[in-house]
Amino acid sequence: MEAGQGLKKVTIYTDGACLGNPGPGGYGVVLMYVGHRKELSGGFRLTTNNRMELMAAIVGLEALKEPCQVRLYSDSKYLVENYNSGAARRWQANGWKRGRKLAAQNVDLWERLLLLCQKHQVEMIWVEGHAGNPDNERCDALSNRAARQKNLPPDEAYEQGMTHDSSMQLF
Repeated sequence: MEAGQGLKKVTIYTDGACLGNPGPGGYGVVLMYVGHRKELSGGFRLTTNNRMELMAAIVGLEALKEPCQVRLYSDSKYLVENYNSGAARRWQANGWKRGRKLAAQNVDLWERLLLLCQKHQVEMIWVEGHAGNPDNERCDALSNRAARQKNLPPDEAYEQGMTHDSSMQLF
């Protein structure tokens, strides 16, 4: 059986936003499968743009109820390039170090994302932001609206400084 044969093919668009960096942040997700469309969004009171880009991809993949073949579109080079180049997996294999001394950032979220990418067959595709792609623009609107909501919950790992050491992971 070929890889991906028999799996549902799902398209996911994602975006993250931060009002200040760090600051209040939000994520937006559009999932599409055979004529069905679902939008998801949420936010945190204090976080970073890169964390929201990762969170958008995580929320999109976590919404899938069974293993799927996924084309995930994002305008985040941080997300797409570090995933596609294998950098995130190398950081993980190296104890979440980038090189000999530099700690990887957002370890808690990269761990969640990499685990989800073992369950699903994920192809990450970079799209230019603010370039008229309707689904990317919709995710941008969802993420910005979410970041502006009142009474956002804490991004506990970020606020407690626990985004580098996976042994202190909250999830």
